[in-house]
Amino acid sequence: MARNVVISGGGTGIGLAAARVFAADGDRVLLLGRRAEVLENAGVAGALTYAADLGEPEQVRGVARFVAAELGTVDVLIHSAGGAGQLEPPSESADPLDRVAHHWTVNFRTNTLSAALLTEALKDRLASPGGRVLFVSSIAAYRGSGSGAYGGAKAALHPYARDLARELGPRGVTANVVAPGYVEDTGFFGDAIDPARRERLIGETFTGRAGTPGDIAATLHWLASPGAGHVTSQVVQVNGGAERGN
Repeated sequence: MARNVVISGGGTGIGLAAARVFAADGDRVLLLGRRAEVLENAGVAGALTYAADLGEPEQVRGVARFVAAELGTVDVLIHSAGGAGQLEPPSESADPLDRVAHHWTVNFRTNTLSAALLTEALKDRLASPGGRVLFVSSIAAYRGSGSGAYGGAKAALHPYARDLARELGPRGVTANVVAPGYVEDTGFFGDAIDPARRERLIGETFTGRAGTPGDIAATLHWLASPGAGHVTSQVVQVNGGAERGN
């Protein structure tokens, strides 16, 4: 039976790879993101699109109204929106503390608040039983990310997912996190990653290669399957062994 799948950050990278996997199953997919042109050009057959800044409550209310009108029930909710703030660079003339405040605020709003707002807005529409909530975190939640802001924002998703799993479990709804390591073919590192850094990141894996969006999409797809119905409140590491986690 076809399911209704809502994917934030669905126009690029991991979110787009996940959208293609679910669409290939015949599921009805709704792509969410900030840039309408990116969503419209994603090329996912039959997908619905809705452009919104998910860090803004009023825009999330708009998403919820759209979902109610077009889908009704949400079977799978995937939070793939995020990033380290490249779309909102601070002013070059900003005071150092202002730059810190900007960086932390943007990372929290983009990676954490957006997921919390969308989840709370759609929580009552999750299929019961059988609903799935899936968060895309990062290896940075375990080892940091330089400034700490991105890793901290991703790490905040882990206890939130646990709270959701506890709350929604009686309804037959699961909540899990997938934490990728270095993944190529996404916009996270901008136009290109420094070759030396790429070599170091691949060298940390046991598999000897970078991850792909398809690796993460396949894990999300499994967690959304009936076979994963007793898997909840987990953080699944997909990083080639670069980080074991806790």
